[in-house]
Amino acid sequence: MTNIDAWMQGYVKAWRGDEPKDVEALFAEDAVYLTSPAADPISGRDSIVEWWLAEDEPSDPEFEWWPVVVTDGMAVVQGRTVYPGSTTYLNLWVIAFDSAGRATSFTEWWMEEKEDS
Repeated sequence: MTNIDAWMQGYVKAWRGDEPKDVEALFAEDAVYLTSPAADPISGRDSIVEWWLAEDEPSDPEFEWWPVVVTDGMAVVQGRTVYPGSTTYLNLWVIAFDSAGRATSFTEWWMEEKEDS
């Protein structure tokens, strides 16, 4: 079974640290990353790392996640990202993995969480 806990710990570490080696460790060499299902794919680990490091994230976001489905080769993860003083996003990720536990495909769906009126 996919070790989604370890992969997600690595994802959060890479997200918070922006170290190329941490991002590289998450993805297979020929991985494809889609920032939404209809987005142009970011193809190849080197391109994913380059894109990842170019993204400008607000500081100190809060992130929580939980697995929805985990199998030998894929996981569906739901998450919630809070950017203090800004926006809160709800996320759904579909991640396919190779036998080494690296993502071969990562597709995310996201939406803004509406505040209670």
